[in-house]
Amino acid sequence: MALSKTFLAFLLFTILALNLMDDALGFQSHSLPTPADERNLLQQIDCGTSCSARCRLSSRPRLCKRACGTCCARCNCVPSGTAGNLDECPCYANMTTHGNKRKCP
Repeated sequence: MALSKTFLAFLLFTILALNLMDDALGFQSHSLPTPADERNLLQQIDCGTSCSARCRLSSRPRLCKRACGTCCARCNCVPSGTAGNLDECPCYANMTTHGNKRKCP
């Protein structure tokens, strides 16, 4: 019985000492940042201007700007030019509809 009380006291003392050392050394246990947190740290682009430039030659400009705006909001990038250049923004290039067609113009 005395051995278990001694062991319990030792264990409690060890946990307390580790906790005090943790505070003294300044270790902080933060959770990993979520993608939403990281997104807020990045500089936001002006999706309206970028999509207007991207869709200026489109035969259906409203549809193009709406799709482009959705893609821009999710990816925070729009490829330059009116078509192509998808290698500049892989997120934009890889987004698809439910029918596996490219979503972003």
